[in-house]
Amino acid sequence: MAPRANVTQLLLEIAAEKLTPQEGLFRLYPLVYDELRRLARAQLRDQRAGHTLDTTALVHEAYLKLVDQRRIKSEGRGQFFSLAAKAMRSVLVDHARRKAAKKRGGTWHQVTLDEQLGAQPTISFEVLNLHEALEKLAGKDERMAQVVEMRVFAGLTARDVAEVLGVSKRTVDNDWKVARAWLSDQMALGDPP
Repeated sequence: MAPRANVTQLLLEIAAEKLTPQEGLFRLYPLVYDELRRLARAQLRDQRAGHTLDTTALVHEAYLKLVDQRRIKSEGRGQFFSLAAKAMRSVLVDHARRKAAKKRGGTWHQVTLDEQLGAQPTISFEVLNLHEALEKLAGKDERMAQVVEMRVFAGLTARDVAEVLGVSKRTVDNDWKVARAWLSDQMALGDPP
């Protein structure tokens, strides 16, 4: 894992336009690659055997989405991993949609919402259903949706999420608890895509 200071310094240089986003992300890649692989592995751990999207592909596709952005507005490690979480979520949702389009009813892909990624799952959701539920949640409470996205897709701790959002850890813990309950209710009511 790269020292936080190196990652943050490089992101500050990108934000200050001392480096182009593409050049900065090219230099950033080796510093964050192992951590992105760990996050991708956590995302794919509960997928069915023979899943066509592997850890390396998820990391590379998410990173390509980051490089493709015109301007990286990240000023720190936590914000960068929040952006990476959005990119991974987008890749997983796009992949699930492509697979579902190939076969009527498609294969659903599992992700988990639990306190520590990799611990015993407490709630299991389909990627597309989770995406739709997160969109609804964002319409009701954007911060709660961001908390879920950063915790689930970026694997950030509550402390890291609090730092990125500029709120207390207690606020993040409360948002996480309420959002998980709300998402659980939504998923119980929803029909599969």
